[in-house]
Amino acid sequence: MYIGEADTTDIAAIHSLLAEAGLPIDDLKGSSKARFLIAHDDDETSGAVGLEVYGKSALLRSLVVKPEARKRGLGAQLMRELECRAKNQGVDCLYLLTTTAEKFFAARGYHRLNRERVPQDIAATTEFKLLCPSSAVCMRKQLGE
Repeated sequence: MYIGEADTTDIAAIHSLLAEAGLPIDDLKGSSKARFLIAHDDDETSGAVGLEVYGKSALLRSLVVKPEARKRGLGAQLMRELECRAKNQGVDCLYLLTTTAEKFFAARGYHRLNRERVPQDIAATTEFKLLCPSSAVCMRKQLGE
């Protein structure tokens, strides 16, 4: 298993994985701030996770693992790598919205947070304003905890 930074040759596979999982992709086309890590297994993209950095805060975007690759710890691996890279970039705090994976993120140190308490840069993202429903759970993790 290889986990590394996605490049332009990985974009179609990432968009396909996200679309198949019902995750938003509309704002990822063109000049998106999201940068993705990908997991390759035998030259096939098995998972991905994105990050949009806004100073010392960042928005976690769309953790996805192919159904046949689930329950093997790949999502947790992607999260550890993403958090490590974010911290190395000077990010202190990660935010996310989820409709299906609250328990997964809570088990990794993320806590529920009222949407009104997120930094303005995060609240102004397309994901927060338009793509995720108001019923999505907002979560936060202070890196280094």
